[in-house]
Amino acid sequence: MTVILGVTAKKHRTPLSGMVIGFTLIAIHLCLIPVTGTSVNPARSVGPALFSGAREMNQLWLFIAAPFVGAGVAGIVAKTTLMERT
Repeated sequence: MTVILGVTAKKHRTPLSGMVIGFTLIAIHLCLIPVTGTSVNPARSVGPALFSGAREMNQLWLFIAAPFVGAGVAGIVAKTTLMERT
């Protein structure tokens, strides 16, 4: 969310915004899927967890709560001047 809010802000908008967002998602997937089996989409986490067993169901809350917390932090960062160039 921080990348999306940053590259789509009026002050930082560029014709390459879509590519920056896409490459960020590629980097997230390439780095984190081998380590944690991560899912950027909480809805995609629910289906496999339902059919995988109790252990995965116990961890499902994290795959649902973490994106909300991250989006909240990204929103706060975007509203403050933390992303502004000095």
